[in-house]
Amino acid sequence: MRRMLVAGNWKMNGSHAALAELDAIAASAVASPVIDAAICPPFTLIERAVARAGALPIGAQDCHAADKGAHTGCVSAPMLKEAGARLVIVGHSERRADQHETSEEVRAKAEAAIRHGLTAIVCVGETEAERDSGKTLDVVGGQLDGSVPPVGTGATLVIAYEPVWAIGTGRTPSVADVAEVHGFIRKRLGALLGDEGAKVRILYGGSVKGENAIELLGVADVDGALVGGASLTAAQFVPIIEAAVALSKQSA
Repeated sequence: MRRMLVAGNWKMNGSHAALAELDAIAASAVASPVIDAAICPPFTLIERAVARAGALPIGAQDCHAADKGAHTGCVSAPMLKEAGARLVIVGHSERRADQHETSEEVRAKAEAAIRHGLTAIVCVGETEAERDSGKTLDVVGGQLDGSVPPVGTGATLVIAYEPVWAIGTGRTPSVADVAEVHGFIRKRLGALLGDEGAKVRILYGGSVKGENAIELLGVADVDGALVGGASLTAAQFVPIIEAAVALSKQSA
């Protein structure tokens, strides 16, 4: 049985003062041993977040594929590991768009993360234009084929499906839409990874909040959530954790 994972992506938000939010988030996560929770703050806060968060895993929002070298402004997987990170998001749609990252580059980053003992959260998802033109599964399938590292396992790899048009907009796809894409991803993971494909967790991301968490997390093959803005405060993030806990207890 796959344990639910609720991971928060703070993106380019947060300061030292913002780390106070981790106290209640960590307390909720520790009190909820039936699921996993994590927070991915900016690079500048990782070490301080690790020191403050206790048992709550702290992750990063990107890493370079190389272990070291002349890559100004980049951070490597070994650096993240040394800072105390336990997971890293790669291939987020904002990086695919803003930094023009290809799926091949995303796969190389995921491989580097896994090689150094980090869990890689590989993001995939379509734009509004791609969805409207009926290309969702083609786009997601192509991203999976190019981005999923063949060395990935249920213990080292997580997939996050984030429809680009739903990120931070307040819009969410229908339950049927989510079920269709997650079911498609599950089958594709089986084709790419064999038996390990059934063990890899698939998260949904895109305007997840406390009010819709139960509905979204209850969809087949949704194994948790990658949460953006709602992860910045305990008041908004903890209800999502609690929704995951409630569903996990129901299915136990």
